[in-house]
Amino acid sequence: MSSRTADAPGTTGDEPTSKIFLIGCVALFTAGLSFSLRGAIAGGIEAEILSKIDAPNSARLTGQVLGIAFTGFALTLFLGSVFLDRIGMGRSLVLASLCFTGGTLLAVFADRIGSSYTWLWAGYLLSGLGWGFVEASTNPLVTALYPDDKTHRLNVVHAWWPAGVLTGGVVGGALGGLGWQIQFSLVMLPAMMIGFLCIGTPFPRTERAAQGVAWGDMWREIPRRPMFLVWWVCMFLTAASELAPGQWIDFTLTHTVGMRGIWLLVYVSLMMFVFRHFAGAVVHRLGSPIALLTFSVTLAAIGLMLLPRATSPVMGLLAATVWGFGVCFLWPTMLANVSERYPRGGELFIGLMGVAGALSIQFVLPALGAIFDRAKVDLAGSESAFAALEADELQEVLRQAAQVSFETNAILPAVLIFVFGAIWLYDRAHGGYRPETLEGARRRSPAGDR
Repeated sequence: MSSRTADAPGTTGDEPTSKIFLIGCVALFTAGLSFSLRGAIAGGIEAEILSKIDAPNSARLTGQVLGIAFTGFALTLFLGSVFLDRIGMGRSLVLASLCFTGGTLLAVFADRIGSSYTWLWAGYLLSGLGWGFVEASTNPLVTALYPDDKTHRLNVVHAWWPAGVLTGGVVGGALGGLGWQIQFSLVMLPAMMIGFLCIGTPFPRTERAAQGVAWGDMWREIPRRPMFLVWWVCMFLTAASELAPGQWIDFTLTHTVGMRGIWLLVYVSLMMFVFRHFAGAVVHRLGSPIALLTFSVTLAAIGLMLLPRATSPVMGLLAATVWGFGVCFLWPTMLANVSERYPRGGELFIGLMGVAGALSIQFVLPALGAIFDRAKVDLAGSESAFAALEADELQEVLRQAAQVSFETNAILPAVLIFVFGAIWLYDRAHGGYRPETLEGARRRSPAGDR
């Protein structure tokens, strides 16, 4: 990897590419680790703190604490993206370091410093804000450093998100006996490393600002390029195909595959970490990012149909392999694709795509839960009949309810097969996919789109 960035827009040649890219990897690892551990320690927090506050509603309180992190993520990702060039990408990463460190401390010591629910809520909110600062800065940072290799580089840096999720899953299992406070406090180690690495490091400007595209012009790209809104909606569906099932696997498939569903998620996270490093070669083989996206959503849809039908660990791993390959490249390739098609949209367009992904989870997870609850009652015949089910009957009802919820989720990537397939055919009919450069964008008609 080159150690200088003289050929990239927004750089002066003094920025150490390797070090800056490493900071991005550590930042996304921290975000993934925090995300994973927040879920892993939820049971401990519910039992030790929230059940003592309001035992009948402790699950609802747990959901509120977990959910506020996603709200903070979406809010900071939007505002951080809008004002990124004014804040500076280096300062944004320092803010991420401070938020992760402070949020973790508040959560760990919540039961010692006052109203435990309030401090837990505040700690998870800060952790979500840190996550937002990471996404708001890291993605434009990579596109600024590697304007001619966006898809590959964004996939590589985003490989460290599942690495963090994987580490959190292993930590949650291996250190479960040490208490949730010790487990969660481990987030502070990579979080503080982000801030340390940023000290004295020069960061580039965003690609959009460096090429002279004004902040207002970045906003005006939305009405000028209405096709971006199609991609924005598609991001809701790709994120729902990846992240929602990931949060749902342990709860539902543990009943059906003969093992803890979380181990399927750990396995898929390992797959994603490995294969995202080969995204550039895969895109080269398929010919374009849109071809990769079409291939990915096809496998994702098939995988979501197979997962609830798995009735053994081996079948579960095989189904998870299909789904994992399908969702492996979705998030970073969607970001790279939008950056290459609409470079004048700059960090705003990249940030809006991330916001769509975050909001998607908040909408889809409750919907999946409602579908699962409705299906299990319908299959049993009534609520009273469900409550009276014996163990074997209950297991079968839960298996069929999981099948219904996953099959419903599979509709989302199935729709995208046709959307991405149509765009792929359109690109092929017009000479093939060609990334747009900012210089080319300035020469084209503002009314044009694709």
